[in-house]
This record gives sequence, structure tokens and C-alpha cells, in this order.
Amino acid sequence: MSIDMNTFLGNIKRAAVEAVDAGKPAALVFGKVTSTSPLKIQVDQKLELAPWQLILTNAVRDYTVQMTVDHNTEKTSGGSGTSVFASHSHAYKGKKIYRVHNALKTGEKVIMLRVDGGQRFIILDRVEVPV
Repeated sequence: MSIDMNTFLGNIKRAAVEAVDAGKPAALVFGKVTSTSPLKIQVDQKLELAPWQLILTNAVRDYTVQMTVDHNTEKTSGGSGTSVFASHSHAYKGKKIYRVHNALKTGEKVIMLRVDGGQRFIILDRVEVPV
């Protein structure tokens, strides 16, 4: 029995396309923050995403970052007149931890990447376009 390679490859290609279509591959979607505690995002009239469906990037959440600094503070003009607050400058060096405040706020619009067949959404960033 002979196998027609064109038919065989066509069947494989068709099966792959159907699998991708059935799986809802990644797609960009927009949403609006309706609650911050717990975090909820409204995608359309029928779909509001729960916290377990959301994956946050640093662009949309508070986080800490460690940075290396190496500079001198600016000379200040002093304070209340006491020697404790006298004008001074000093070195500021080493690794320092900073808090970045990027948490989403109610009413903000976001752009998301739909993954896992539409079950999970990665929130990429805020947007300034109508949703």
C-alpha cells in the first residue's frame, strides 16, 4: 500500500491548524480594573477576571529592587538653626533597596496577553486607549 505524501502532509497541517484554533492561542485583550483588593479586571460585559486568572508584571505591581549607588548627597541649607541640622554633604555608597509603587488602581485600563487557552491573562501594562 502506497502513501500519498501530499495527502499525508496536508492532513498533518490541517490537524495542526485545528489544534491551534481549538486551543485559543495567545492574543492581546484590553480590560479595566474594577477592584484592587482582590484584583479584578473587566474584559467585556460578560467577562470579569478573578485574581487566580491574572499574572502581574512589574509594570503593574509594587515590588522592591536592589540598586548600587555611589554619589555624594547635595549640600543642604541647614534646618532649624541647631548644629544637628547644619549644612553638610556626605558620601552615599553601596547596595540600597528601593520600593517601586506600580500597583494598579481602580478605573485604570490595561493591556493583557491571553494565555492557557483563555484561562490566564498576563497584564502587560496600563494603556490610555478606550476599552
